Amino acid sequence: MIERLVPASVSCAHSREDHPSADTLFPEETAQVARSTLARRAEFASVRGCARRAMARLGLAPVPILRGPRGAPLWPAGFVGSMTHCQGYRGAALASAREIRSLGIDAEPHVQLPSDIRKLVASAEEDRWMSAQQPAGAIHWDRLLFSAKESVFKAWYPLTRLELDFNQAEIIFRRPEQGVAEGTFTAQLLCRASGMPDSFEGRWLVMEGIAATAVVLPAE
Repeated sequence: MIERLVPASVSCAHSREDHPSADTLFPEETAQVARSTLARRAEFASVRGCARRAMARLGLAPVPILRGPRGAPLWPAGFVGSMTHCQGYRGAALASAREIRSLGIDAEPHVQLPSDIRKLVASAEEDRWMSAQQPAGAIHWDRLLFSAKESVFKAWYPLTRLELDFNQAEIIFRRPEQGVAEGTFTAQLLCRASGMPDSFEGRWLVMEGIAATAVVLPAE
């Protein structure tokens, strides 16, 4: 799924369920989730199993993938990547920093966003646009909006080490024709950081009950 949203130079791997026997952790990783629930540890291991499969396709040996500031994964030198996990999906994407400057991926269950969360995520203009879409319910644009802003943050934070609130990025969705469950989006950034563009371009997809988004910044 994620591979449909990123360039061919990005190595991807995903899983629709946890595989405890196959996705083993390094001791350093185990220490980071030692106090977590069993479900959280399984999720943590599975998404790292995906990441190591993506690494192997780029010729990298398996190494620990630890959590850095804000939970951002720490990748081997010379590589950039992103991971995502939700109910029913775990995925990872990895690329050489020579080709990709930064990337962010996110997957969410394709269900309506709770109204209180929608109020936090959507600007007044985004809310008006989503409310006007027809037929209502065919695409849960509020869930895609949440996912797109997560992908934007995951691409933004490793480069800036700055926070980016939901209200600091305005998303404009596009799709090639009505009824098609995939397309592109532009994220207009409402804050500034040195060396960063004013907007990010991304892609979105709804498939098999999952809403997925990705943002890729090419290397300069």
